[in-house]
Amino acid sequence: MDWDLPTSFVIDIQVEASSIDHYGHVNNAEYLRWVERASWAHSRHLGLSLEDYRALDRGMVVHRHELDYLAPAFEDDRLQLATWIIACDGRLTLERRFQLCNVASSRTLLRAHTRFACIELSSGRPKRMPPRFVEVYGDAVISG
Repeated sequence: MDWDLPTSFVIDIQVEASSIDHYGHVNNAEYLRWVERASWAHSRHLGLSLEDYRALDRGMVVHRHELDYLAPAFEDDRLQLATWIIACDGRLTLERRFQLCNVASSRTLLRAHTRFACIELSSGRPKRMPPRFVEVYGDAVISG
């Protein structure tokens, strides 16, 4: 795949019938679910799971999503979704980029950008990232 940035973390997606809307292509909400799936898979790959979030009483929650839909996907398409951490301020925010490609055509179907904010899970209030988040996410930042 011709990824926008180097050192991508990639998940494979097989488009199922349940993802198709009344227009005959993948529903736009499904792309957002895939972005979330890639974010969690990448975090687990880096060494931070939901259990770690709970133990640290911290979580990264979405502050803003930007999704640019470039071309449709259809039932049975094989896709790959790449993600990169492009910024981590070491205090409160983290940013990711995403690129979704059709495996057969190598065509980019979606580009997305998500900004996350750190919260204390027990209160839901913004809270400084714990050192473990800074270490794991900060070390994963790529420049692009």
